[in-house]
Amino acid sequence: MAGCGCSQGVRFDGVSRRYRQVLLAVIAINASMFLVEMTSGMMAQSMALKADALDFLGDSLTYALSLAVIGMSLRVRATAALVKGISLAIMAVVVLGASLWRVLVAAQPDEVVMSSIGLLAFVANVASVLLLLRYRDGDSNVRSVWLCSRNDAIGNLGVIGAGLLVGLTGTRWPDLAVAAILAGLFLTSAVGIIRQARTERREAATDARVADRRPVAAE
Repeated sequence: MAGCGCSQGVRFDGVSRRYRQVLLAVIAINASMFLVEMTSGMMAQSMALKADALDFLGDSLTYALSLAVIGMSLRVRATAALVKGISLAIMAVVVLGASLWRVLVAAQPDEVVMSSIGLLAFVANVASVLLLLRYRDGDSNVRSVWLCSRNDAIGNLGVIGAGLLVGLTGTRWPDLAVAAILAGLFLTSAVGIIRQARTERREAATDARVADRRPVAAE
């Protein structure tokens, strides 16, 4: 991959001091934004902000997992990515369920807080995307970090737009709609991560079988 010192056709596996530093910085950004958005979401009664806050929390935990398995075997890294994909799918279901609940029991969210915190989250995610840009074509463990950050930045634009629409329409529906869209975005990313991780696990299993069949060299 261009920019990471890898030979052409070889997926970057994260074994780089610079990448570890970038990942630590991205983890710190996401953990900080989880606290900011969850607090603001509760104050503003915004489901979209709470959904985005949960995404920041999930990213912090899964990025820490990505950091922990760097340098391990392809099977281990792919398994870690598989866990991340499944957790992202579970988060999508939780957000959808909470959004449906809010349809029945909901107050109109504070559009000013929604838009301002959404803008702050967008800046944080764009910073993460720019840090990770050169590593976007790595293995499933590395690529999952890039995909999550990229999708989060897109989702933040939705939160900002929902805040504006809540103010214009005087209803809670834009907030709930964006929360549902974010859930769909989580699910789409989860499917992509799981597919690549399963492919890499099969590759690792095939390589292991080939290695077992190789004759032992005579001493």
